Amino acid sequence: MIEARGLTKRYGRFTAVDGVDLDIAERGIVGFLGPNGAGKTTTMRMLTGYLPMTDGTAKVAGFDVFDQPQQVKARVGYLPETPPLYPELTVGEYLAFVAEIRGLAKKDRLRRVGDVMDQVGLKEMEKRVTGALSKGYRQRVGLAQALLHDPPVLILDEPTSGLDPAQLVGIRRLVQELAEDRLVVLSTHILQEVELLCDRVILINRGKLAGDGTVESLAAEVGAGAWVELVADGPAEDATAKLAGLDAVESVRSLEPSSSGAARFRLEGGGDLPAAVAALAATEGWRVHALVPRKASLEEVFLSLVEVER
Repeated sequence: MIEARGLTKRYGRFTAVDGVDLDIAERGIVGFLGPNGAGKTTTMRMLTGYLPMTDGTAKVAGFDVFDQPQQVKARVGYLPETPPLYPELTVGEYLAFVAEIRGLAKKDRLRRVGDVMDQVGLKEMEKRVTGALSKGYRQRVGLAQALLHDPPVLILDEPTSGLDPAQLVGIRRLVQELAEDRLVVLSTHILQEVELLCDRVILINRGKLAGDGTVESLAAEVGAGAWVELVADGPAEDATAKLAGLDAVESVRSLEPSSSGAARFRLEGGGDLPAAVAALAATEGWRVHALVPRKASLEEVFLSLVEVER
């Protein structure tokens, strides 16, 4: 659905996006991550045709962004971080205006506006002035305008920025529903949101592609995959050596003691690691407080990849 090769944007001597290659399938939710100033928004704007690229090529839904911009825009719904609203118009008036400039047939506009307002939960807000809406409802209006022409691709830049917890839940649920029959690419700084919503993570850092895959595959790539945490009273001074001697253990790291003073270890390995550790603890007479299998968080993956790039 989205294909880019050598996507580049320069501003004078500064390179905001530097030779990014992308291949994104036709449906699902893809998270676009990166530090501030990494080039995420610039990349999104180039893919929508909002911003011209300096070099490279990009296709969306089979159409070239540079050579066929109108065909691309007809197939992309774009929600920038700040929704492009006219504060003096009502929700209904604004969406009817967007439907008109989108080229929807006059006989279809009212029906389509009504359908989209139902879809994003705006029906009761039709006669409310957009300038008087809360941030959550303004985001919904922004999503509605991006959906009016029923595009197969949605590109959302910080769609949950500034929302309260209740609003976050509503927008996240809506994004999941929208991704059932289209591709959704979203940029966010909320890593938990990406873990909850996204099938795939693309990490941009300093204008370059720093990582691309699932959270699990990226964790394995940076050596931060699954592990077991052991918290126990009574391990002898040579506990690290005894743990390292288990066939299932590949590495052992002693961590800061728990709040109760119990020893803590992080163990990585394969096979049935928790069972092997539990058996050793029983043999040695350690009083186990916790033996917890854990996975690397997206935050650990993010920080590892960004640090590698530095």
